[in-house]
Amino acid sequence: MTTAPTRPLPVAVPGARGPIELLRDYAQLIKIRVTILVVITAWCGFFFGQHKSGLPVLTIKLLWALAGIGMVAGGTACMNEIIERKSDALMRRTALRPMVTRSMGLGHAIAVWAVLTTGGATLLALKLNLLTALLSLLTAACYLLIYTPLKMISPLCTFVGAFPGAMPGVLGWTAARGHIEYEAFVLFAIVFFWQFPHFHAIALLYCDDYAKAGIRMLPVVENDGRSTARQILMYGAALLPTTLAPTMMGMAGLTYFIGASALGLGLFYFCARIWSECLPPSEPRSRILARTLLKASVTYLPLLFALMMLNSAR
Repeated sequence: MTTAPTRPLPVAVPGARGPIELLRDYAQLIKIRVTILVVITAWCGFFFGQHKSGLPVLTIKLLWALAGIGMVAGGTACMNEIIERKSDALMRRTALRPMVTRSMGLGHAIAVWAVLTTGGATLLALKLNLLTALLSLLTAACYLLIYTPLKMISPLCTFVGAFPGAMPGVLGWTAARGHIEYEAFVLFAIVFFWQFPHFHAIALLYCDDYAKAGIRMLPVVENDGRSTARQILMYGAALLPTTLAPTMMGMAGLTYFIGASALGLGLFYFCARIWSECLPPSEPRSRILARTLLKASVTYLPLLFALMMLNSAR
């Protein structure tokens, strides 16, 4: 299902902006909810890195790690909105972003990106280690230079974007340990597989928006929804055994194993519903199922990591 890009949605340009409005613009510019999820995932990686070292998990290093990783993540989101401001203007879900409404100028947004990205990487390099700083910048570069332009070319963008998207746990780990170990790959794999049900649900829910903007997400380029449903089921199934690996590798205990199994089966149920009905993206029922899966996926990941940390193996 492909649709030629249309005219930007009409958006009123606001007048004078007060401090509250400016803060709201900043929150939208750095995609605050996404950035918070990045920070939570990085916290989990840092926690287990410190845990393996036998060091306290609540230290000033944690503050530097989360601040630095969060700043680079926010800067990356900021530049993404700068790059995609024209396509954002074509979609209702993004039509109120500050680069679209012009409540924030291009120079202002670029300055925010530069301060957050360089400040975050510098903080990581000076207060923690150079590896974490370099990995954070490499993650940002992959997201902005490969994933972002690929969205206009191929549905493979979801697969490619899953690699930088799965890096926060690794960054948290290296912030604590200074090098990459197998536990970091476990955290990476969990987020990697989780992203496919999550982002395909978003693509199903906002399929018309993506089509108008010429963004070639999988539900946009296929009409019947079969490939999207198949990928949701496949990656949802792969996620379940992957989330049990922390117990098998001595990172978490039996309580986590039981809880992760229950959470994984619950998320897989919502994935299986989409696959079993396999509706075209244009069907209203498809959007209902996608919205349910999206809510489930957003709830699932923080609960999983919280349980993993609370039941970490001694």
